[in-house]
Amino acid sequence: MNTLLWIAQGLLAAVFGYSGMMKSTQKRDKLVQIGQTGVASLSYPVIRLIGIMEILGAIGVIVPVAIGILPLLTSFSALGFTLIMMMAAPIHYKRGEYASMALNIFLLLVSLGVMVLRYT
Repeated sequence: MNTLLWIAQGLLAAVFGYSGMMKSTQKRDKLVQIGQTGVASLSYPVIRLIGIMEILGAIGVIVPVAIGILPLLTSFSALGFTLIMMMAAPIHYKRGEYASMALNIFLLLVSLGVMVLRYT
C-alpha cells in the first residue's frame, strides 16, 4: 500500500508541479492553447496565485512524508489538490470539455485517497 501511495503522490506532484510552473510563467493565451482552458476568464494575479499554490502543494505532497517532519502536511497538500479539482471540474463541464473534466475527477480521487490514507 505504501508503494501505491508513493506512486500516487509522485503523480500528483508531477501533474500539479507542471501545471503550477506553467501558470506561474506563461501567458493566458499559451495556457489556453496547451489545454488549461479554465484560466481563460481569470486575471493574471489569480492565475499566478493558483500556480504558486500548485507548486507549493507539489512540494508538500512529497517532502513532509519523505523527511518525516510534519507528515500531516502531506494530507493537507492533498486536501488542497482535492479542493482545486472540485472547483475545476464544473468549469470544464460547463465548457463541454469532458475529457478535462474526467481528468479532474481522476486527480480528485487520487488526491482524496492520498489525503485519507496518509492521514492515518
